[in-house]
Amino acid sequence: MDIPRRITLLLATMVGTLVAAIAFAAPASAQSFEYVALGDSYASGVGTREYIDDGSGCSRSELAYPSLLAAETGADLDFAACSGATTTDVSNNQLGSLSDSTDLVTITVGGNDTGWADVVQQCAYPYPWTCDAEIAAAEQFVQNILPGRLSSVYSAVDEAAPDAEIVVLGYPRLFNGEECNVITRISPAEQAQLNDAADLLAQTIGSVAADFGFTYVDVRGSFDGHAVCDDVEWLNGLSWPIAESFHPNTAGQRDGYFAGLEAAV
Repeated sequence: MDIPRRITLLLATMVGTLVAAIAFAAPASAQSFEYVALGDSYASGVGTREYIDDGSGCSRSELAYPSLLAAETGADLDFAACSGATTTDVSNNQLGSLSDSTDLVTITVGGNDTGWADVVQQCAYPYPWTCDAEIAAAEQFVQNILPGRLSSVYSAVDEAAPDAEIVVLGYPRLFNGEECNVITRISPAEQAQLNDAADLLAQTIGSVAADFGFTYVDVRGSFDGHAVCDDVEWLNGLSWPIAESFHPNTAGQRDGYFAGLEAAV
């Protein structure tokens, strides 16, 4: 055999061996990133006015922060969050898709446990109705009862998805002290009280999340300057349908919630 032919055969053998090695080492398919989104209307996307027609009645939106994160990362999203959910609802109805293979869990929950919507509604009634007693009762609930409920649901999530990164997102302050919604009457003093209660809620959620070693995204700073009645609102004021009221709008989900979540994960 002449030398050029030997070299040609040797090179062909080497290339064939290399190709076979690469084919053997390559995975059969890319591994998916499994993401489960839990929580209430602030997680499902109420306030964006555009909802997925999935027959659930949960008002899940492609403009909500879970959908935005999944679109950004290519994650395989199980969107379990549902409008109106409490901590008990999450524990009973939203954990079914969690497993050892879950990579990321996000959760926003606790506001409905406090009866927050009813408190704000009471504050919106005209004089002589007031909401001092309702705000005080909600704050007592947040201090004395909510930590136990949060601990229960966080423990259930942690147990069901032991290898996941778990991120808890809180709630913003709603008001800036102005009265711009003609139909409602929430005085500056009542707005300040409601914001104080929102601070207590955010601090309580963050504290319990920290006890579990979860990442906490405090969105209050992000929404500063974008409250109800601000020049650029990220939160709806009194709206129709009523369910849209006092929830993050499209900008609030994108620039308030999603931006904070993206930075955290």
